[in-house]
Formats: sequence, structure tokens, C-alpha cells
Amino acid sequence: MFTLTFLFLLVSIPLLVSSFIHRRDSWRINQNEDKDGDLLTGCVFSLAAAQWPIEKGNFNNTIPFSRTPTENKYFPLALAFSLDEVNRNPHLLPNTSFIFEFPEGGCKTVSKLYSRMPFSEKNQQFLPNYNCKEKTMCITVLSGPDWATSAKVGTSLDPYRSQQILQLTYGPFHPILSDPEKFPYLYQMAPKDTALPLAMVSLMLHFSWNWIGLAILDNDHGTQFLSHLRREMEKNTVCFAFVSMIPVNMHIYMSRAEVYYNQIMTSSTNIVIIYGDTDSTLAVSFRMWESLGIKRIWMTTSQWDVTTSKRDLTLDTYYGTLAFAQHHSEISGFKNFVQTLNPLKYSDEYLTRLGWMNFNCEVSASKCETLKNCSSNASLQWLMRQPFDMAFSDDSYDIYNAVYTVAHAAHEMLLQQVDDGKGHYGNCLKLHSFLRKTHFKNPVGEKVNMNQRENQQGEYDIFQIWNFPNGFGFKVKIGEYSPYFPHGQQLNIYEDVIEWSTGNRQMPPSVCSADCGPGFRKFLHEGIAACCFDCIPCPENEVSNETNVDKCVRCPEDQYANREQGQCIPKAVIFLNYKDPLGMALALMALWFSAFTVLIFGVFVKHHDTPIVKANNRNLSYILLISLMFCFLCPLLFIGQPNSATCVMQQITFGFVFTVAVSTVLAKTVTVVLAFKVTAPGRKLRFYLTSGAPNYIIAICTLIQTILSVIWLGVSPPSIETDAHSVHGQIIIVCDKGSVTAFYCVLGYHGSLALGSFIVAFLARNLPDKFNEAKLLTFSMLLFCSVWVTFLPVYHSTKGKVMVAVEVFSILASSVGLLGCIFFPKCYIILLRPGRNSLQKLKEKTSF
Repeated sequence: MFTLTFLFLLVSIPLLVSSFIHRRDSWRINQNEDKDGDLLTGCVFSLAAAQWPIEKGNFNNTIPFSRTPTENKYFPLALAFSLDEVNRNPHLLPNTSFIFEFPEGGCKTVSKLYSRMPFSEKNQQFLPNYNCKEKTMCITVLSGPDWATSAKVGTSLDPYRSQQILQLTYGPFHPILSDPEKFPYLYQMAPKDTALPLAMVSLMLHFSWNWIGLAILDNDHGTQFLSHLRREMEKNTVCFAFVSMIPVNMHIYMSRAEVYYNQIMTSSTNIVIIYGDTDSTLAVSFRMWESLGIKRIWMTTSQWDVTTSKRDLTLDTYYGTLAFAQHHSEISGFKNFVQTLNPLKYSDEYLTRLGWMNFNCEVSASKCETLKNCSSNASLQWLMRQPFDMAFSDDSYDIYNAVYTVAHAAHEMLLQQVDDGKGHYGNCLKLHSFLRKTHFKNPVGEKVNMNQRENQQGEYDIFQIWNFPNGFGFKVKIGEYSPYFPHGQQLNIYEDVIEWSTGNRQMPPSVCSADCGPGFRKFLHEGIAACCFDCIPCPENEVSNETNVDKCVRCPEDQYANREQGQCIPKAVIFLNYKDPLGMALALMALWFSAFTVLIFGVFVKHHDTPIVKANNRNLSYILLISLMFCFLCPLLFIGQPNSATCVMQQITFGFVFTVAVSTVLAKTVTVVLAFKVTAPGRKLRFYLTSGAPNYIIAICTLIQTILSVIWLGVSPPSIETDAHSVHGQIIIVCDKGSVTAFYCVLGYHGSLALGSFIVAFLARNLPDKFNEAKLLTFSMLLFCSVWVTFLPVYHSTKGKVMVAVEVFSILASSVGLLGCIFFPKCYIILLRPGRNSLQKLKEKTSF
């Protein structure tokens, strides 16, 4: 006969009941009676293999009943349910059934528990060194839910007895129990919780929490969790508001309890992580904090998802408990199994005080929407009328998998021994070799792998739990976390469920400093946590379009920061445009004066034989009018968006047309002087006048201008200049002169020609002649020089398109001065006083 014995350990305080992982909502009624006692508790189940059928009713005699429902009833019920499933499974251990015994006295502390163990010194009935039996009985125990109980069982055995024990644990995974040297025959059914810190931090980031409190036990397990959590928090800039290391020793804790209470009360955080054993001083501290009505969101594991307050609390949907529970599928039929054991004892109300009840809100959505607004009594009366099932907790699910693991291992060993012709399968070492390689899918379709090296990280369901008055509790699954999904997709939060349960998609904030919005950056203070900072505006022309940036980003050269400094706006490109009023006015003026010049040219051509046209070298007048026409058209090169060609053409055209115009005025002035010198008695200068020598002045002056232009283009030609800094929000595009020296050389050259013309004309202003235009040339050169002398200071005091407009205006003004002073009087005589333009009339007037 193959005999299996299970040790069962239970706790005496009502903090052990865990939540079952499911997609439904759950509810429960917690009893308000609290029991004091030794925190480290445990209990023993003894399980044996029987060669006869075991009916469900046999378990009814094993489980003791009492008037008050307590959490330690839950585990034997879950064990009985699991054993009944295995016993009814025809594919596992045929002709063999599992039974268990509940020890007399029920759950005891570890010190009392050990004395009741069948393998303790008190209960030993033989000496190991003198045991001559060929076959040794193998005992398989199940210990938990706290790790200390399992460790006590594992370390209390001598080396010989330890080979006769296979130990499986339920309850949270603990690294100490995974030491193969200390516990060579111990298996933890719970998956590793190494992903729990990352899961918690992922939830913090989802709700934008960065100011977190932490309460843990001051032991190796708590320190290890703190190290992992701190590493994940530092990666994501989440900070601790406080860290309370609760002493394991009760006397030390009581002397510091007020300090831990003040840490929470004085902290501005709304989120406090609770991590540790549920039968420790941390549980006492947590019970006290809740009983004092501290309003916080408690982030913890499923072992803490119970109603622990001694007094009634008012419902506050913004606060409660966020519990991370191991993800597993639902196991149905548990309630029906329990109630068939003892229908009178296990009533619906009794079961609701024993553990969480699954309830499908999708069936009555309208009722669920108003459930949280109802009184607890009304809510309970409505819920009791609805169909529900008992939820399997994490610990119960471990028991469920442990039973199936032992059954599969024993089944495989039995099949091999039958094949070998051996009928006994009680050797513990053999069972160990099979158990450590066992892997299968349990009845709900989830994989179970007993290879401790391949023990994978756990996946989590996230529940939000609220405590109603009178011990009524309600919890809703709001999300799930899986470390096996790609980064960024590991956390899945059900926003609609949160909105349904709280009326708001947002959770209470928990930050040290308010977010720095767009246009601001964080300013960290030395020695203070990275989550605590001041917000200062971004420097000029720098922006931040996200929250809590460390540095602002400078805008590109072609953009500038808006007033809020939240984004970069493209700068307006500014140049002297035809669409601008100023550019349009200057263009119209240029076109109008050039047309007027053409009109005057036509008048002179029409009256080319009149004395006033012929008097001062008609050809020079024509050249001057044509050059002035191009002078008026020259500003059109300055208007519009500049490019490389127009920038070169501006200065070259300006230099050539003005050189021709001013040199023509000089030639006309020289012509006047030569004309009077030739007519004077004894002069021999007629050759210079008749040979057209003054006309060579234009060619020579133009050649000099050509040389200057070639040198200018060769040394540093004009180009496009982009100025993005002079005016805020604008990019000014102008033509750079290239070589400033060359530009001023051209202006100086024009000025020297104008000055020479002015001097010559001024000296010839009093020469006697009816058509002497020396005075007109004097005034024109005076005006020309005045315009360009005024241009220099004004030009250097302006920027952008105004500077271009000043240059264009100077070109137009100087050109108008030449046209007006030289040709307007002549046109007046030709058109309005034609009698003064007749040679016959002049002779008649002279004869009188």
C-alpha cells in the first residue's frame, strides 16, 4: 500500500484568505471577531492512499465544524475538493483513492505542531539505525501558507528522516525554501514573484504615481524585495516617500509603532505598498492603520486582500486596496461541493463569511452599476439572491495543483513499476525522482512544471477592493500583467471597469511635485529625491512640449518659441515684397517714373530740331534719359525675394546705370564749358567740341566702373544673407553686399563723379547763354549728393526690408532729382512755352 501524509498549517488571525483570480467580481462578509495568539501558526493534514472507493461524505467526518466560520476552514475544504476530483478521475491512479485526517485540536502554533507530527521524536516507535524493513514508508507533506512553517518542518528532520519526507508548500514563493542544500525534498507550488516589483511599477506609471510609501518586514525577504523594487523604480523615476522596515520582534515593534504611524500620516503620498508575511508584526501594523481610518490606497499581494478593520468603515471609492494575485483560471463547482458535504452547516451566508464569492456582474449590469451606492444591508440582500460560486484563492490553487502533482508523479511511478513487474511504489527517493520531472496540464488547462530550475515568473491579475460597512467587501478585477508580453504591452488596465466601479477613470494622484507642463522644465535640488523638483520656465527660444522634462529644446534657426514656450513656430520670412504696402508703393513709383522718363524721351525725340534740345548736345540728353529710365527700373531688382542672381544684378546694374547717368551729366557740363571756350576769341578748342570728346568721358567712366565691378565679383560677390536673430519671430532675407569695401568704392566713385560735375557746373553757371543748363546741372548734382550723403547714416541705422527700402528710395530720389532738375524746365518750355523755343522769336526779342 502506498501511503501519503500531508501536513497542514493554518493561521489564527483573519488575514490569510486570498483572492481567487478571475474575471468576475467578488464579494464577501468578514466576521468582526479578531483572535489574538501566536503569529506563527500551522496545521497538519495526514493523507493516505486507500485501495477502496472514497465517497464525498467521508470528508464530512474529517473536517471539524464549529459555530463560527473561520479562515482555517477554507484550506481543508479546498483540499477535500481537490482530492475528490482526483478520486473521481478514472485516468489517475485507478483502484486507488486519497483520504486525509484533520489532527485533533485543529491548528496549532509551530511549537505545538511539531509535537503532533507523526515523525517527531515523541511519536517515533523505532530507531532508524535498527530499521531492517526492506521498504520504507514515504510521507508527503503539504505545508504553509507561511514560509516559516515550511522551513520549520524542513529543518526539524534528521538526515535519515528527511529522505522519507517529500514536502510540498502552498503560499507565496520564498527564496529561502528554494535552497537545495537545506531543503532537498521541498517543492514550492507557487510561481516566483520576481516580476512583482516590475508589475507594481508598471501600474504606478500607468496612473502617473511617482511618490510611493513602502512598509515591509525587516528581514532578508523584505530587504530583497526592497532591492528589486528600488531598482525598477529608479529606472522609471519613481521615488519612495518613506520606507518603514517593521521589526520582526513584537516587543521592538511596539516600542516603535507610533513612529511608523507618523510616517504614514505625515507623508503626502496616497499609495502605500504592503509586502511581507500576513502573520507577522507587519500584519498587526496594517490592522492598526486601517482601524484608525488612514485613507490610502494599499498596494499589496492577494494574501492581504481581506477586510481587517475592527470597526465599520464608510465606503470611499477613491481609496481601498489594489491586490496583485497570481493569474489562474476559474475552478467551478466548489460551492456546490462544500454545500453537499453539510447543507445545513454550509449555508450561503456562512460561505460568504468564509471566503470570496464569485459574482458575474454582466448578468445584471444595471444592478451592479448602482450597487456601490446602496447600503451594505441592501446590497447583501440583493447579492444573496444571485447565483454565485466560491472563489479559489492563490493558496487554495496551490493545494489544488499539489494534489494533482502528487497524483501524476505517483501514477507515472506506478506505471513504470507495473511494467517492471514490481507492485510496491512507496520508496520516497523514487517518488522524488518522478516528482521533480513531473509536468502536466491541470483540469483547467494550465501548465504545471515541477522542475524548480524552470519555475517561471508569475503572471498577475490586479484587483481593486473596497470595504463596506458591517464587514461587507467587494472587489473587481481592473487589469492584468504578464512579463511575457512585449515591452509596453505587459500591463493591461480595464479603464471601463475602473470607471464603472469608481465613477471615474482617474485614480487619486500620488506625486511629490506637480507636473511641469509645457514651457517649463524640472529644477532638481541637490540631496532631494528626483521626484521632488521645482518648475522653472524654459530659457528664451527654448521649448518643452512634454511634462516633466529635464531640459528644454532649443528651436531651430528657422523657428521660434511661442509665448507659452510649448512649441516652435516657423519664423516669418521677411523681405521687401511686392505685396507689402511699402514694396508696392516703391514698385509703382519706379514704374511710374520710368514711364514718365519714356514720355519725356518721346517729347525730346519729337522736338529734336528745336533749339532747346539741340543746345546742350542732343545725344547726351538721349543717353541721360535712357540711363535714367534704367535707374528707375533698377529698384525692381531690390523688390521681391532675393536670390543669388538678383543679388549680383542689384549692385552691378546700380553701379553701371548710375555711372552712365552721372558721367553723362559730367559730359554735358564739360560740353557747356567747351562751348563757351570755343566761341571766345583766340581759342583753338573747337576740335575737342566737334570731335565729340565729351562723349569719351562716358566710355572712360563706364570702363572704370566695369573694372571695379569685376574686382568686386572676383573678391567677394554679393550673396543672400539670412538674419534669424535681429527680429524675434522673423527671418530677414536681404542681399549681402559681399565686399563692403567694394560697395563703398562704387558709392565713392559715383560721389566723385557727381562732385566733379557739381564743381564744373557751378563754375559755368554764369556763362551767358539763353539755353545754358549749367545752373540746372548744378542743382541736380547738389540734390544728388545730398541724397546719397543722407543715405549713409540712415542706411546703417536700419535693418531688413527697411534698409532695402532706404536704398531703393535713395535710387529713386536721386534719379528724380536728375530728371526733374535737368528736364522738367525744358519740357515746360517745349510744351507750355513753345515761343521761347523758336530761334526766330529769340532773334526778334534780342533785336529790341
